[in-house]
Amino acid sequence: MPLILPGSPPSSTPLPGGACGAIGTAIVNGAQCNVTSAAVVLVNVRDAGGSLGSCSGTIIAPRAVLTAAHCLTSDVTVVQVFLGIGPAIVASAFHAYPDYRDFDPNSLDVGVLLFDRDLGRTPMPLLLSRDARVGETAVIAGWGVSQDGRTAALRAGQTAIAGVGASRLQTQFGGTSAMVCAGDSGGPLLLLEGGLWAVGGVTSAVHGECTTGTDFYANVRNPSVTSFILGYVPDARRV
Repeated sequence: MPLILPGSPPSSTPLPGGACGAIGTAIVNGAQCNVTSAAVVLVNVRDAGGSLGSCSGTIIAPRAVLTAAHCLTSDVTVVQVFLGIGPAIVASAFHAYPDYRDFDPNSLDVGVLLFDRDLGRTPMPLLLSRDARVGETAVIAGWGVSQDGRTAALRAGQTAIAGVGASRLQTQFGGTSAMVCAGDSGGPLLLLEGGLWAVGGVTSAVHGECTTGTDFYANVRNPSVTSFILGYVPDARRV
């Protein structure tokens, strides 16, 4: 299915209570959110030499987190999540989509983290009942860099769907719309369905800079993505 690209994204309706309400509680043009109950987590990765990198992720089952494949490169040896309070929790296993390829726009950029104990947060459901719609309001969230360069804080912001493809969704930066930045990879793009905010996409890439350009998200409705996620996380919430 080709991408649907209007000349500019339609304006979205402001959310009651702000974008943080969508995640139960670093995004450019976003608001800092309360972390005591949010299902969006900080993902820290280490290689054999101890070097550290960070992404974001979403709790989708009591013992599972959804993130991006490019956060789980072949040299990663340890992955842990931070809920915003308490100690970091080490993943017992982690899996990147097996055919993921860097810099390939058709590659499926999803990964899952598994844990040997409950994470203690209400999981976010996957949106598997329908496709995203061009122009509909979306919320993006993550632990990445904000417009003032701050990190290590959970933020959420509002945007609108600008493109829908078989493997990727798109949003476009403009005006006061939110935009992902470094460290937000693996975080969720949330859409409203049946009164619930659900994960429609996984933050994958930015074409441009953090304050201009297009954001891309792995489409969880892609049959291969859905099969991959549910193969490792059969108890994932879904709507």
